[in-house]
Amino acid sequence: MSTTQPRTRKVPEIPPDPQNRRGLAARVTLGRVFAPVPSEFLLIASMALLLTVFGLVMVLSATSATATARGEAPWEIVLKQGLFAVVGIPLMFVASRLPVPFLKKMAWPALIFAIVFQLLVFTPLGHGADGNRNWIIIAGFQAQPSEFLKLALALWVALVLFRKQNHLRKWQHVFIPLVPVAGLAIATVLAGDDLGTAMILVLIVLGALFFSGVPLRIFILPAIAAAGAVAFLAVTSPDRMRRFMSFLNPNCLEDYFNDCYQPLHGIWGLASGGVFGLGLGNSREKYDWLPAAANDYIFAIVGEELGLIGCAVVLALFALFAVGAFHIIRKTDDPFVRIAAGGITVWIVGQALINVGVVLRVFPVLGVPLPFMSQGGTSLLSVLVASGVLLAFARTLPDAVARRQAAIDLAAARRMAASRSRAR
Repeated sequence: MSTTQPRTRKVPEIPPDPQNRRGLAARVTLGRVFAPVPSEFLLIASMALLLTVFGLVMVLSATSATATARGEAPWEIVLKQGLFAVVGIPLMFVASRLPVPFLKKMAWPALIFAIVFQLLVFTPLGHGADGNRNWIIIAGFQAQPSEFLKLALALWVALVLFRKQNHLRKWQHVFIPLVPVAGLAIATVLAGDDLGTAMILVLIVLGALFFSGVPLRIFILPAIAAAGAVAFLAVTSPDRMRRFMSFLNPNCLEDYFNDCYQPLHGIWGLASGGVFGLGLGNSREKYDWLPAAANDYIFAIVGEELGLIGCAVVLALFALFAVGAFHIIRKTDDPFVRIAAGGITVWIVGQALINVGVVLRVFPVLGVPLPFMSQGGTSLLSVLVASGVLLAFARTLPDAVARRQAAIDLAAARRMAASRSRAR
């Protein structure tokens, strides 16, 4: 008796619908866009936005009186500052989508472009003010190229130290090409007599070196060299020495109409504010008593109008910004992210502390703005884009934490397997 297998008719496969495939891809893409972001992302983004809005309000308050006295609209200056905020905030979120490999590839081109851009201050486009030649004027807009040099230098130093991770214990590998190239970038700023910005650039390099994990003996050498260079530049400049000696003068009233004029009015503005301040818009120092009320001394106007409480709020916002940035540095497993985030954090937070210290007469007048808040469109634009880079780094943290946890679990499993084999 023969058995025959029943024939099965092959059902033809239905080709997938291209529309369904596109719909699935669209859902996947939208899922990535709207995926939950780490708490560090939310913290840094919210602090940057709050500081920017706070700064716009204070710039309006600090400039409205003098603008009206000149016959201009009281909101004339804040509109220009607001224009840079309108451009900078979207750029911050665009930068937050940039992948880390792309930032690595752009480090060298960004630094070369920033140095060439900085050299424009020595062309007919250049513009000087208060003894510094560090601005350019294009189509009626004034820009400070050195602000973009800060971010470019932070990314470039991070790339160099990342590529030399296995050679950081040898000073030759740390110093070459780091010191010559960074020195060239800083020299282009010093050539315009802007020592304050040059000091911030030096802080960026030192911060990147610190977070790269170089040995302490190698880190101390450039730190001592930087301090010596600043001291030499201060001693060899009669203008800087005069301001420094004025800062050390315990009886600054003797020099009231010269170098002590602005520092004294800054302190008086802070003191008159008390705990609760005179009220928003009620500053007296902004009526042309404090020359840089909207720039380097905007913190004095905050203290005068909003009092100790307003100053504490500003410091708390910067502290929370620093907390989010340092969480990125601590959680990441990518050396480039750690080094670049360290340099950017030292720049923004360190510059804020220096500016507040100048207003409080803890430091001599250095001419550095308060990030996010001081009048200056280029400064605002650069710190917003730098914050966007930090946000891009924050997006990588979930994967970094997952990889670290997987490594911990694997090590634990191996230890357990080893203990079982020994027990047998």
